[in-house]
Amino acid sequence: MNVAAGGEPEAGGPLAGVRIIDLTNVVMGPFASHILADMGADVIKIEAPEGDILRAYHPARNPGMSGMFLHLNRNKRSVQLNLKRPDARDALDRLIAGADVFLHALRPQAIERLGYDYERVRSLREDIVYCGAYGFGSGGRYAGKAAYDDMIQAGSGLAALQRAMHGAPGYLPTVICDKAAGQAIANAVLAALFHRARSGGGQAVEVPMYETMVEFNMIEHMGGAAFEPALAPMGFARVLSANRKPYRTKDGFVCILPYTDRNWRDFLLHIGRRDLADDPATSTVDRRTAIIDQLYGIIADAALRHTTAEWIEICDRMSIACMPMFNLDDLVDNPHLNDVEFFRMEDHPSEGAYRSIRAPTRFGKTPYTLRHHAPRLGEHNAELLSEAGLTEAEIAALNDVDHSA
Repeated sequence: MNVAAGGEPEAGGPLAGVRIIDLTNVVMGPFASHILADMGADVIKIEAPEGDILRAYHPARNPGMSGMFLHLNRNKRSVQLNLKRPDARDALDRLIAGADVFLHALRPQAIERLGYDYERVRSLREDIVYCGAYGFGSGGRYAGKAAYDDMIQAGSGLAALQRAMHGAPGYLPTVICDKAAGQAIANAVLAALFHRARSGGGQAVEVPMYETMVEFNMIEHMGGAAFEPALAPMGFARVLSANRKPYRTKDGFVCILPYTDRNWRDFLLHIGRRDLADDPATSTVDRRTAIIDQLYGIIADAALRHTTAEWIEICDRMSIACMPMFNLDDLVDNPHLNDVEFFRMEDHPSEGAYRSIRAPTRFGKTPYTLRHHAPRLGEHNAELLSEAGLTEAEIAALNDVDHSA
């Protein structure tokens, strides 16, 4: 365990004492609250009678406890409430009164109909940080549209970039928009909590998934179109090269990435291309960009000369970035990840042995700890609702989750 200079490790994490009411489900919102929970926040996951839909995915040892759910919802506590019922809304009101953050991912109209818009929530806790994680910004014509990862990949330009690379549009095989937006949500909540700590005031925060991903995508691809008039078409040539890919070696695949002026000269000399190493066209990054697809093609041809291990040794010796291509199965036995104890075997009270992924960020004084395994649906109803002041009879009535208003 790493400990910052001048201090002993403290239990609980840097957000110990912060309570978050989390009305999100699936990936985007839960990934945000996952980050905050791993930092020590007390995340109260509010679930409908049927539970978070992510519970239902397979594989799972038991219904409602999928492998994805185990990782994404650790360090959280679950309260099952049928918010169609007045008594359930009253129970949620009491939980909000003792919270620091209210996080939801419902469309603006839906959260207003439910009775939990900012002004109403603020009436329950004046200095609450209220974060709405929406598909689209509230001021635009898309506001109120449903939003899922595939939709945002299509609408943000990500899917079209696959056409530029492979000849046909496609989705990246990961829920990148959900996870990138989740990071943005967590950052926004942290910033609002910091502001509250300095000034004493809460606020409403809006994090739109669509705008988040358009910015994410356009950082590099705006390119020359940032200027008016445009100096060049949109698109970052280096990452749109068809030859930018893991290169086949004698026995596998490898990433070889000469980057600096020195890197390129050393690499070209190593493969016997002094003609290119001495060519002014390869001497600076702006000149190389104009011929980057050709240069990446040269790397692809040269990669076949050695095994992957040989390329790692060669490139490490020349300080050229180089990495083997690992399959997903390779990662659980990756030597570096084992060195840093990234994967750990844990024993869930109901699900048994499972592989846990620790929080990647390390805090010297407030390290990550696994305080709670992913909760079963409604596991903490009695614990949290009694703490909020409900009687045993009131809690028992709420457990009749099939009864609607």
